[in-house]
Amino acid sequence: MHNSKVYSKIIITFGVSLLFLFSCFKSNKSSKLSNIITMDTAINNTDTITLAAGCFWCTEAVFQRLKGVDSVRSGYTGGHVLNPSYKDVCAGTTGHAEAIQVVFNPQIISLKDLLYVFFKTHDPTTLNQQGGDFGTQYRSGVFYHNLEQKKITTETIKELNALQAFDQPIVTEVTAYQNFFDAEDYHQNFYNNNTEYGYCRVVIHPKLDKLDKYFKDKLK
Repeated sequence: MHNSKVYSKIIITFGVSLLFLFSCFKSNKSSKLSNIITMDTAINNTDTITLAAGCFWCTEAVFQRLKGVDSVRSGYTGGHVLNPSYKDVCAGTTGHAEAIQVVFNPQIISLKDLLYVFFKTHDPTTLNQQGGDFGTQYRSGVFYHNLEQKKITTETIKELNALQAFDQPIVTEVTAYQNFFDAEDYHQNFYNNNTEYGYCRVVIHPKLDKLDKYFKDKLK
């Protein structure tokens, strides 16, 4: 009976030790996993901004060519209808603007530089219009994803207005981002897939020429 009690104590002590070791290992493993995730986030340090500058074919083509821009998607933002179609947005009843969502590396290109390109390659002084395109879906807008983006955008607009960079004051909408719906597949990468299309030659080519003239050092 005495030996049985001793053996029981040994087994219990051994079991407690195993639980303690497992607990330490599990904690250490979780810590390492957390560190890996943190390091991965730091390495892939990107930011996202949503911009509207008239026809998204044009805006997409411009921003695709900038160093530090990882991806550009054409779509619809700023409206009140879920998953709108191009036809819905063109009707002007959904509240959406044709827009692009830009994922960029701020260590390579700053938001300020992106905004300079944005304002230089469209007319931010015409309300609900870009060239021959009329309607709220063609409005100029910056849909900021955080308060720092809002601050930089409002400061940039104030700066450009003070410099009288345009003949008229900037009317670009500065609004908190709420949602973004991808446009149909045929709208994605439109210019690169249709460089000889009439609209591309007449409207987009001049924008890209301006981009090359003023922002050559920012191009890929």
